Amino acid sequence: MNRSSAYHGHLVSLIPLSPYKFKQPGGEGPSDWVHVVPNPDTYRGKYQADVLGLERATDLYVDEVRKAFDDAEKKGRKVGIFYAESLQSCAGQIIHPPGYLRRAFEIARQRGALCVADEVQTGYGRTGTHMWAFEMQGARPDIVTIGKSMGNGHPVSALITTREIADCLAPIEYFNTCGGNPVSCAVALAVLDVCQKENFQQNAAVVGNFMLKELQVLKQKYSCIGDVRGMGLFIGIEMVYPGKKPATDLAAQLQAALRYKRILISVDGYDDNVVKIKPPMCFSIENAKTLLQHMNVELAKIEGHTLQAKL
Repeated sequence: MNRSSAYHGHLVSLIPLSPYKFKQPGGEGPSDWVHVVPNPDTYRGKYQADVLGLERATDLYVDEVRKAFDDAEKKGRKVGIFYAESLQSCAGQIIHPPGYLRRAFEIARQRGALCVADEVQTGYGRTGTHMWAFEMQGARPDIVTIGKSMGNGHPVSALITTREIADCLAPIEYFNTCGGNPVSCAVALAVLDVCQKENFQQNAAVVGNFMLKELQVLKQKYSCIGDVRGMGLFIGIEMVYPGKKPATDLAAQLQAALRYKRILISVDGYDDNVVKIKPPMCFSIENAKTLLQHMNVELAKIEGHTLQAKL
């Protein structure tokens, strides 16, 4: 079971678990063994906080998980895994409402499913408050997957699980030609050392809070910014037209304009209208000020051009 717009990788075994991929043109659509529940998007999703209130919207998203398990069981199916990015990045920097992941995991575990937290894009202190994003939710996964930041560019990843689950492999000999090689292990250990010595988690909290505060100022200034959300150095800016209509073109314009300033950001979300800010963990207040300054200039141009086009 997974959330709509979830993304877990390009492997043949993972694309069927990634609606972000299999829903796209050229994708093969959902397999009958994959059960999809709505993204817990409280801004522009199925249940919106400004309409229902945050608590009610959260309850309804949790109920969707329960209903999906019910529907699977009515069809004689059992769900083996509830697979969740601790925060959804490719879906548009979705920040789960408080307690959502903990409650979803509890439902899954009650139905006999294992709970997997994908920390590939969020781990290693990026949220600022915790080493792992699932901790913010009070969630307890059975399996955690990590990669990318684990090697700071070097290709290394890992799976963390309980002894009970790991022992299930005992009857079968398992080996991997490159698994556990000393070079990759040395790289991964060095990354952990630098994260600790240079206080990257604390830096993510300080710089992220500064950016979120300043981006809220820009949101009040520019009507094309519908929502600013994030934790630490995991931030999303949702670009919209009136009525929350996705401003896909404006997000693309901002991305291109910043690229000419030698500032690289990406755009994502199911309508490609969310500007993603996930800088290196060493990103400083001065770096943030530079980004914000250029964003302010380019947003003013974008809104000016949009108003002229309407006249």
